[in-house]
Amino acid sequence: MNWKPIGDQVLLKELEKQEKTKSGIIMMAGMDEYIECDVMAVGDGLFTQTGNKIPMTVKVGDRVKIYSGNLGSQKKVQLESEEFVLVREHEIAMINTRP
Repeated sequence: MNWKPIGDQVLLKELEKQEKTKSGIIMMAGMDEYIECDVMAVGDGLFTQTGNKIPMTVKVGDRVKIYSGNLGSQKKVQLESEEFVLVREHEIAMINTRP
């Protein structure tokens, strides 16, 4: 993919919702208000007024969760016939520290 987000934006690929937990418990619809995504591309980050760089927390390959209430149609983008989600880093709620 030749597309790269700018600033503090992050390109995510939404994962399919799991019907069961790892232990086999069937999950009810609407239980999880967060959507799990893989990080596909990351912008370079932001700069302060003095020119200091604020580094990004997430990196390509990370698995994150975003609040589904923030996910409107304006956040979805079609690239090379695939649908992605484009958010600012501060919209990411959690990162999986053990991939």
